[in-house]
Amino acid sequence: MSIFSKIKSAIFGEHGPLGSGHFGTPKADAPAPAPAPQTTAAQPAPTTAAPTPQAAPAAPAQAVDVEAVLSGIASKKGSDLNWRTSIVDLMKLLDLDSSLDNRKELATELGYTGAKDGSAEMNMWLIKAVMRELEKNGGTVPANLKD
Repeated sequence: MSIFSKIKSAIFGEHGPLGSGHFGTPKADAPAPAPAPQTTAAQPAPTTAAPTPQAAPAAPAQAVDVEAVLSGIASKKGSDLNWRTSIVDLMKLLDLDSSLDNRKELATELGYTGAKDGSAEMNMWLIKAVMRELEKNGGTVPANLKD
């Protein structure tokens, strides 16, 4: 499992924000929408309602509030780790190995092109890149954690 996948799993849980085994895909057992190809006059209301069940699995209401989850973990652990700005602290908060080797691997996964030497520049890039990737994968992340 990749380092980012471990981070994502620790925050989103085993099944991700959409309730499936794969992040970003709806459950296979989601209810099927009502059939649309009926032509009776009474059908416009049900036809209009049919797309709602399809859109529901991907609706933002099911997105994981990343900041709230991480704050909750920190609170439960009584942690004062600075996970908002430190990739090392984020990884420690999630009980992941924050070694330079793992951060190098994470940097490679996320496309970091600078020197993978554990510098402050690399680590600052990593925390923001992780937050952006979490958002791409169904998380809600405040702008100040991504920029």
